[in-house]
Amino acid sequence: MASAKRGASLKHPAVLEQIEARQNHFEVRLADSITAFAGSMKFVYIHAIDFAVWMIFLERDPWPKLTLVVSLEAIFLSTFVMIGQNRAAAFQQAKANHDFVEQEQELSTNTQLTRETQKLIREIHGRVVGDPAIKPTADDRR
Repeated sequence: MASAKRGASLKHPAVLEQIEARQNHFEVRLADSITAFAGSMKFVYIHAIDFAVWMIFLERDPWPKLTLVVSLEAIFLSTFVMIGQNRAAAFQQAKANHDFVEQEQELSTNTQLTRETQKLIREIHGRVVGDPAIKPTADDRR
C-alpha cells in the first residue's frame, strides 16, 4: 500500500520541468489561471447571466456593443487557447525526447546484458560439457 502511494507521487521529469517553468513566470501563471477559469462552467454561467441582464435591463439597443464585446472576448480567449496548446505541444515534445533517451539507454543496457549472458552460457557450457571446441567468439570478448 505504501509503495502505491509513493508511486502515485512520482512524476515524469518533463512534468517536473514544466511545473518549475510555470512557477517561475508570472505571465504563464496568469495565462494558466485565465485558461482554467475560461474553461469552466462557472465562466459560462457568469457570462450567460451578465449578457442576459445587460440585454434585458441595461441597454436599450445592446446589439452593437454586445457584438463588439463578444468579438474582443473571443479574440483574447482564442489566444489563451493557443497559448495552452503551444505549452501542451512543448510538454509532449519534452516528454517524448526524455522517453526516447531513456529507451535508448535501456536498449543499450539490455543488449550488453544479453551479450554478457551469452558469453557466460558459452563458458558454462564449455566447462560442463568439457568441449574444447567451444571457444569464446569475438563477440564474447567485448
